[in-house]
Amino acid sequence: MAAAVEPRTGSSSVRGALVSLLLVVMSLGSVPIQAQGLDQALQDAVSSAKRVSGALGIHVVELASEETVFELRPDDQRIIASNTKLFTTAAALDQLGPGFFIETNVLMKGKLRGGSLQGNLAVVGGGDPNISGRHYEGDSLAVFRSWAQEIRAKGIERVEGDVFLVHGYFEPPRVHPDWPEDQLSRWYEAPVEALSFNDNCVLVRVWPGRTPGSSGRVEMVPDLGIFEIRNTTQTTTSAKRHKVIIDRFNGSNVLTVGGSVFRHAAPVESWVTVPDPLVYFAAAMKRAFEDENVDLQGRVLFSRFLPVAHWEWAAGYRTDLMTTAEVINKRSQNFFAESLLKLMGAELCGEGSWEAGRMVVEEFLEGLDIHAGTYELADGSGMSRENRFSARQITELLRYMYFHPRGRDFLLTLPYSGEPGLKWERRLAEDPYRGNVFAKTGSLLGVSTLSGYVKARSGKIYAFSILCNRTRGNWQAQRAQDQIVRALVDHG
Repeated sequence: MAAAVEPRTGSSSVRGALVSLLLVVMSLGSVPIQAQGLDQALQDAVSSAKRVSGALGIHVVELASEETVFELRPDDQRIIASNTKLFTTAAALDQLGPGFFIETNVLMKGKLRGGSLQGNLAVVGGGDPNISGRHYEGDSLAVFRSWAQEIRAKGIERVEGDVFLVHGYFEPPRVHPDWPEDQLSRWYEAPVEALSFNDNCVLVRVWPGRTPGSSGRVEMVPDLGIFEIRNTTQTTTSAKRHKVIIDRFNGSNVLTVGGSVFRHAAPVESWVTVPDPLVYFAAAMKRAFEDENVDLQGRVLFSRFLPVAHWEWAAGYRTDLMTTAEVINKRSQNFFAESLLKLMGAELCGEGSWEAGRMVVEEFLEGLDIHAGTYELADGSGMSRENRFSARQITELLRYMYFHPRGRDFLLTLPYSGEPGLKWERRLAEDPYRGNVFAKTGSLLGVSTLSGYVKARSGKIYAFSILCNRTRGNWQAQRAQDQIVRALVDHG
């Protein structure tokens, strides 16, 4: 089999900085314990968290000694939001390994005559969430273009038969039943399918019209003609009236764009989920093949299983697990996390479902003495409010992964304080905190969580989990979390 196209990953300079930081962190695990003043500093910082969170859970452990240095209701279950992604990615690295590849293969059958393939193509989905412009400088069709180029290199300019999109690797439903129905058009609730494109979302831009009172201009990126647009926006001369609402009716391809657009405003942007990932995938593939002068003359057929025939490999795409895990934890991308959970179910249980994926994670947790019945796991991303763990269980996971053979890989997936291009760019970004906190955030209405690793001035390394539920405001909770982390750095 020929080599498949692989994604272009992040910049070498960022990876190099992370590796340098990690080498320092990993070498400081045996520094003698000097905890004088730490308890009081943490007590003072936690008092702020108590004021903004009605249900708080905190656990901090020093990793070299495995000693608990602070705890507050550490065994109470809390909603953990996107801290759930820590369990998903840790289980994947443990069970699959960082060198695991997610593969999508393009197959062909038939005879080639005069530039025409007298036969069919099939695209066999492996659950890869990376088929997009994310790794290709925004060219969302790059993967499909590479397939078309490989096919043309074989002398094929036309495919006379059909194209089968084989998507049976994942089981329905595409949307988790726990997710809020009134947010299904939002990027963070994108449907999950074995063949997916562009995070199963389209970017909608709304520009002001040329004259006051005229309709705003709606742009789709990429524009593949899958939406019916109902645009009722009006261009206004008042900046105070500037408010644009972009939505999609659940289960439909009707996109509604309404409100007022200030005539001098920059375009309003929103990522909107697509109603059918397979239709979206097909439209994108067909467009890219047209651009590369490969004519797909037949139908596009959706099939759960590959039709029986003698197929030959034509092209492909594969992504390593680390690339996917980094997007999950650094970008907190729900769609990637749910795809990975279903993928673990398919690979290790023979069923690409949420239930099977949870079984993989639950079995992994049993090995950490985190037993079924002491937590609740619903999905892979934390979008469900039914994901409930204790702070101690999260620090146990973090402690286990720190000393794991793949612990360095796990740490590399986490955002670090002050990391450029992320929400962490300005959070704990000043010295001595910058680069000394590797942690995952989580946020839902009334929920703010922060769990990860911190290196103190002394060189000691701590695993911590701060779970704030029933918050008065998530930004206040984040400030309180940062105070606790600063106390660990300054006095740990």
